[in-house]
This record gives sequence, structure tokens and C-alpha cells, in this order.
Amino acid sequence: MKFTLNGAPRELDAHPLKRLLDVLREDCGLTGTKEGCGEGECGACTVLVDGEPVVSCLMPCAQAEGCDVITIEGLAGNHPLQRAMMREVGAQCGICTPGVILAARGLVEAARRPTLERVREALAGNLCRCTGYEAIHRAVLSAHAELHGPSAKSAAPVPAEEAGA
Repeated sequence: MKFTLNGAPRELDAHPLKRLLDVLREDCGLTGTKEGCGEGECGACTVLVDGEPVVSCLMPCAQAEGCDVITIEGLAGNHPLQRAMMREVGAQCGICTPGVILAARGLVEAARRPTLERVREALAGNLCRCTGYEAIHRAVLSAHAELHGPSAKSAAPVPAEEAGA
């Protein structure tokens, strides 16, 4: 399989049905991506594939052929969200942290400041047993302010039909 991993071209000989999670951890040696449930329910294994959050425990590696894959290692510890997670104590045991950061990255990098509703919606697929979520939500909003300034224009509220009402 050929793909781009954290900005570098990669070519691997892996069975096409091998989970992307296992390819990343076993074949590429990138252990930042965690396996939580192995069923796509917890979000611990979230990576970005062509800029979109994907649970890598459910994705056959063949589906990543020709794609751009970003893992937590691809952020190199220098992303505003990583700093904010430490500052706001949004990370405790660390199992969910890589998946949370990658799931929230798009919100932080978007020009418009996300609402708390949008943060909650974006992270709904990421389970955390330690923090109670408030610190994680604060970290996302804080990281956005760090990257764009505190006066960034707010995003429009989530329409009721999208919010599940």
C-alpha cells in the first residue's frame, strides 16, 4: 500500500484487510494511536485521513491507499491544541487524548471560533473516563483562541435539526 503518513510518502506490504490501526502501530511503529474498544465506539484510535477524523480500528488499510494520513505523531507536540490540553488538564491517563486532539483539530484550525455545542458535537464519538469532558472542551476553545486570537468571529449556532433536537 502507498500513502502519505504525517507528510512523508510510505509504501508498505500489508494485507489489505489489516486494520489501519495495526498498520500504524505495528508496521510503522507509531504507537500514539491507541486501541480502546476495537469496535469504533470510543474514538481512541482516531486519525485523520485526507483531513477527516476516522476511527482506524474499523478501517481496512486498503482504504487508505493514496490517502494522506495524520497521526498524533504528525503534530510533533507543537500544536496549540496539545498545549491547551496540558494547560487545561484535559489529558489525564492519555488513552483518549490522541483521538480527541485529532477529532478536534479541524475546529481549532477553522477561522470561526467554535461554539461549545459544536465542540461537544465534534467530540461526541470520543469517550473519556477521566476528565468529565469540561477540561477537554475548554482546551479546544482555548487552543482556537491561541491560534486565531480571542476576538475570532463565532461560528453560527448548530441548527436544531443538526443538533439532534
